[in-house]
Amino acid sequence: MNNIKKRIQIMILLTVLGAFVILTGCSKQETADTVVRIGSLKGPTSMGLVELMDKAEKGEAGADYEFTMAAAADEINAAFLKGDLDIVLIPANVASVLYNKTDGQVVVLDINTLGVLYLLENGETVQSAADLEGRTIYLPGKGTTPDYALQYILAQNGLSLEDVDLQYKSEAAEVISVLQEEPEALGLLPQPAVTTACMQNESLRIALDLTEEWDKVSTEGSLVTGVTLVRKEFLEQHEAVVQAFLSDHAKSTDFTNENIEEAAGMVAALEIVPKAPIAAQAIPYCNITCMTGKDMQTALSGYLTVLAGQNPEAVGGVLPAADFYYLP
Repeated sequence: MNNIKKRIQIMILLTVLGAFVILTGCSKQETADTVVRIGSLKGPTSMGLVELMDKAEKGEAGADYEFTMAAAADEINAAFLKGDLDIVLIPANVASVLYNKTDGQVVVLDINTLGVLYLLENGETVQSAADLEGRTIYLPGKGTTPDYALQYILAQNGLSLEDVDLQYKSEAAEVISVLQEEPEALGLLPQPAVTTACMQNESLRIALDLTEEWDKVSTEGSLVTGVTLVRKEFLEQHEAVVQAFLSDHAKSTDFTNENIEEAAGMVAALEIVPKAPIAAQAIPYCNITCMTGKDMQTALSGYLTVLAGQNPEAVGGVLPAADFYYLP
């Protein structure tokens, strides 16, 4: 009788182990067979991907990744909405806009870049946000992340748009030109444009780190630049593949932050930044990360709440619901 019981127990154990092996094998097979089409922008949001891009190019990645990079978010967004891309790395507020535009058919996986904004000046006149009163600040893009972040910090320091003259330029290069031509000018720029400006004009210095200024005045999340977004349908059909990507993304981000010189070479080779020395100097100031789960939700939801308070259209009209955040 005891022998029969032992045989039954062994049979049950073998059956369970067999099922586990089959499931694990299916998961690995799915990861290997599913093509993951990833879109990103030329800038800090792509810098954390360079090791993974390199592995994919060499056929050494754990999954079949196809990467597309673009200079403008509109190009990436259009391909994503058409279903030509599965995962995209885009500005945080744009992700919220797409959530509303698609009626919740997108999910944010991680924060890939925190604050990258810095105020530059030629001199020592600005030591705090209060010193911006009465000054003219040049910055790229009205109604963009730099604009919203600066206006929030100004307001939290008791300054209105009547106290500060904001002059908008179409791109970072124009702000850099003004800083070269006008010694009294202040310029707000993202990395790696900050590093480019300082290398071209050694008299410039970082007067304010907007991430630090945000943290001084805000209890609402963090200053967030970029997030990683996935189509909800793709996530539901290939969750194991998405989780494998998240693991690969985290490892690639660590590589960029811990191997700056090597990563800088990859960044330049991929034409994310024109030259490796610029990338090497910029990376430590880019706040490249792979923040997931509750930490991601807290930081991002707080940031979007601040933007919505300034202009609801900045987040697509209303704040995203809880299903916007991937919390496996």
